[in-house]
Amino acid sequence: MENLYFLAIIPPEDISRKITKIQEDIADRFESRASLKVMPHITLKAPFKFPVSAHEIVLDWFENLHISVFHFNLELKDFGAFHNKNKPVIFLKPVPDLSLMTLQKQILLDFRNAFPDESIMDLELDFHPHLTVAYRDLKVGTFQEAWREFEVKEFPETFEVCNFHLLKHDGKKWNIIRSFILK
Repeated sequence: MENLYFLAIIPPEDISRKITKIQEDIADRFESRASLKVMPHITLKAPFKFPVSAHEIVLDWFENLHISVFHFNLELKDFGAFHNKNKPVIFLKPVPDLSLMTLQKQILLDFRNAFPDESIMDLELDFHPHLTVAYRDLKVGTFQEAWREFEVKEFPETFEVCNFHLLKHDGKKWNIIRSFILK
């Protein structure tokens, strides 16, 4: 058996509630509910699997990450989209931020050094931070209609990134199992 993990920044509760309201609106009006299955987040390390027997090794790696990034403010401004032919995505777009980019690169480097036999997806190396509000079950035709609306909307929010999290899937949902506090 294997455990499934990923690393992410979770916005504060008040901003997460606002994002969830957007996801619920999209679910009601555009029939895309998949994004409601996981808490609002910015993925720093895409999902990865390890044998159940390696759980303590994963925890030890996470708790001993070599991160030099200090806590920072992250600004959300507007919406973006990945215009994938079969599975389009609508997301909230953070304003480009050097601390965020550096944090993600340090995590990937540390992962590669700790687990050299584990692959890192090309998409992770070309990091496009985002908070997904519609994907997977968003049909292409419905995407066009939703995107016309969301491409002109704004979401002006800023929050302090003081930590990021290791999440583990329990077979039904993702759960935070550890947090890494930034200096």
